[in-house]
Amino acid sequence: MAHDNEYLIWVNGELVAERDAKVSVFDSGFVLGDGVWEGVRVVGGRPAFLAAHLDRLAEGAKALFMNDLPTREALTGAVEQVIEGNGLIDDAHLRIMLTRGVRREPYQDPRLVEGGPTLVIIPGHHPVTEAALTTPLRLFTVHVRRGAPDVQDPGINSHSKLNCILACIQGAVAGADEALMLDPHGFVATCNSTHFFIVRNGTVMTSDGRYCLGGITRGHVLELCAANDIPHAATTFTLTDVYAADEAFITGTLSGLKPVGTVDGRTIGTGVRGPVTERLQALYADLLASEVSR
Repeated sequence: MAHDNEYLIWVNGELVAERDAKVSVFDSGFVLGDGVWEGVRVVGGRPAFLAAHLDRLAEGAKALFMNDLPTREALTGAVEQVIEGNGLIDDAHLRIMLTRGVRREPYQDPRLVEGGPTLVIIPGHHPVTEAALTTPLRLFTVHVRRGAPDVQDPGINSHSKLNCILACIQGAVAGADEALMLDPHGFVATCNSTHFFIVRNGTVMTSDGRYCLGGITRGHVLELCAANDIPHAATTFTLTDVYAADEAFITGTLSGLKPVGTVDGRTIGTGVRGPVTERLQALYADLLASEVSR
């Protein structure tokens, strides 16, 4: 790690101290939010499910018509150097950011870009404690909707996250830990930065996925349900279904699964972590351990 407990940041091919980690004010990510990113959890000194994250990063970059991208081998090598250079073992994560690059002028036209894309990888500390896995979260349904794919495709993990930021602000003002967002038709879609699940009569349910990012942890939970004979469905459901649920939880890369205790002031089930959530947490922990040991 760099001096004064600073992290070493990967900026376009080299590790530099935090205080020296800079990009141009003309960078596409800064002036327009023109780029894609991934958050990767580090467990046992290894980047968990890195292949899936790099697949999603590449899909987003292709959708944005970005050119001259670093190879998969180069990205993997950069990730490994950031982990090694910072001595990351557990309770850590990486944010991989890939923008279109530096523009000659701060305007939208991608043809103004000079040179190749900008690659930045930032490490961080993210402890996953027993308290984090057991303390019920409070959610609040916000007025900001998830957009349709012909407006801003929620399947692209882009730097342009204004709708999620606005949702996060409204949720925070309401005293919630996370904002619950509806789709354009009024069905439950996702949270502002995580995916949302409920359990009703033993069935694990999440949205049909049309208005949310293709969550990697979300997908793993559905696969774990299928492999362990846990009834599950990716389908549409309403807030009324949520309020009457037996359990609820969220999923995300950095913490796995976390229980939800209240939504819009309504207590979900008993208000504490339910048995299905606890079982899926244990199954996911086993999956994570298997992944990083390979």
